[in-house]
Amino acid sequence: MKKLLSFLTLMLVSLASFAQDNAAGEPEMADKLYADGRIYAVVAVVVTIFLGVVIYLITLDKKISKIEKTLNSK
Repeated sequence: MKKLLSFLTLMLVSLASFAQDNAAGEPEMADKLYADGRIYAVVAVVVTIFLGVVIYLITLDKKISKIEKTLNSK
């Protein structure tokens, strides 16, 4: 069991080292998007999604608080 655990740990470490390799010397994705001017569109989409989730959570919290108040008053 100890050998198996050691083997799996070493395999995961080697996979992590392969993940650091840059494919064929190409620029990173963010660098390419920045060079093309598309990074602003990506940031705008991410911010829009984040704001949508935050607004949804705030309205959900208000609704839950309202329901809790009606249940506690009964």
